[in-house]
Amino acid sequence: MRLGDVEAFLLSDGVIRYDGGGFFGLVPKLLWEKEIKADELNRIPIALNCLLVLAGGKRIIVDTGYGDKLSPKGRHLLSLERQSTLFEQLAHLGLRPEDIDIVVNTHLHADHAAGNTALVDGRFVPTFPRAEYWVQEKEWEDANHPNERTRATYLVENLRPLAQHGVLRLLRGDIDVAPGVRCVVTSGHTPGHQSVVLGDGLGWFLGDAASVAVQLERIVWVPAYDLAPMESIETKRKLIQIALTPVEGAGGQRTGDGRQPLLIFEHDVERPLGRLCRDGTSLRVEPAAPEEYV
Repeated sequence: MRLGDVEAFLLSDGVIRYDGGGFFGLVPKLLWEKEIKADELNRIPIALNCLLVLAGGKRIIVDTGYGDKLSPKGRHLLSLERQSTLFEQLAHLGLRPEDIDIVVNTHLHADHAAGNTALVDGRFVPTFPRAEYWVQEKEWEDANHPNERTRATYLVENLRPLAQHGVLRLLRGDIDVAPGVRCVVTSGHTPGHQSVVLGDGLGWFLGDAASVAVQLERIVWVPAYDLAPMESIETKRKLIQIALTPVEGAGGQRTGDGRQPLLIFEHDVERPLGRLCRDGTSLRVEPAAPEEYV
């Protein structure tokens, strides 16, 4: 899909299953199960959507999923299913891991950053050996000093090899990555969480600011995993206004048909791409196909 001067490819590191109660926090199961059905263990399917971005001569990966380090037990506990690996999808596009210039992590939870590193000859090394890894400094500090609540997802093998190999770039706030690609802090899920804006606002990769479409449609549906729930709500309030506003591209030119930004949901199996619309007093994410944006 093309967003202005930016070309993007939605990639998948597979589908896992998480407890539905954790994913929807205080929302009763009677309500959230109308949107996403749970299995007999109360788990719901969670996509591991990643993004390849081509912009300004740079090849950029946004989030890396679980990678290939999981043990058989870990794969079983997550119920990980893959039709193909992230590397196989890159190879289909003619790219090898060493062809990637930049990796942007929305944050450093294991389901977004375990693919940062690989186990090679008994050592953890950066998966993308030539890439510079872009992370908010606040996120890096929190990940390297976890508390009782966060230490199960901030894993040293996904983090320290980046610093040891000198491929880490720490960010302090919003910053341009490449022409038409920008990191924007969207805190709440974690204090240092960031989303990625594509094509001067034509697209937004939301990360866990809104993991699935229904979490943007219903502003108070906040996961139990969010460290600052009220901050998450305020962040979503801002994102909703952005998502409802017809896009202005480079030079302040509006898109010809007045479309709202394309929203990319990292964990949504059914609606990974969509546009936010008002339906009376309610909000609704209308699914979008990648070819609509080519």
